[in-house]
Amino acid sequence: MPQNKNTEQQDMLFFEKGLWQSGFKAICGIDEAGRGPLAGPVCAAAVVLHTNSLGIPGVNDSKKLTEKRREELFDVIIAEAADYSIAFATVEEIEEINILNATMLAMQRAVNGLKTPADYVIIDGNTMPPNLQTPAQTIVKGDAKSQSIAAASILAKVTRDRLMLEYAKEYPQYFFEKHKGYGTKIHTEQILKYGASPIHRNSFLKKILSGKK
Repeated sequence: MPQNKNTEQQDMLFFEKGLWQSGFKAICGIDEAGRGPLAGPVCAAAVVLHTNSLGIPGVNDSKKLTEKRREELFDVIIAEAADYSIAFATVEEIEEINILNATMLAMQRAVNGLKTPADYVIIDGNTMPPNLQTPAQTIVKGDAKSQSIAAASILAKVTRDRLMLEYAKEYPQYFFEKHKGYGTKIHTEQILKYGASPIHRNSFLKKILSGKK
């Protein structure tokens, strides 16, 4: 079993290894959390592994990990990464420029927040942030194929979840601690009962609220 885990870890360094061999040193993986929820900001993270790293054991697509395991790996990633940065785009920005553009903005902010500029960027998904000044490529399902991106997915997910727990204290009637802002049955019911809070994305609520008499 340990050998299989190690093989999986090495497989997830496929893109990084190829780029290291091409002479790139600061390879930054980017991912986001929070595109789909009805409330709260979208969060993006950027992670740079040490050149020729053997990887960080256990790091994988955040969606494949339990909340407890993500929390554990959050501290490990921060300790072992060569560099990292976490950034947000606000609810107001989501409403103003739409969720896709806000996600790209959060990603750009995460890259800009690195202490040392990256010399190559790999991005989860199929959309390239428009203002990157660095060579880059997108990787569909990159959080399951690249350890840099997977590490970024964990940092973004944990950071956003922690923020939504803080919002749960401020707006207890919505039970954000249970669903982190996603459109669950209980969340929808509370929106219909109480209306939208200041952290709800009103453009996401039109269908729900249109049925409210």
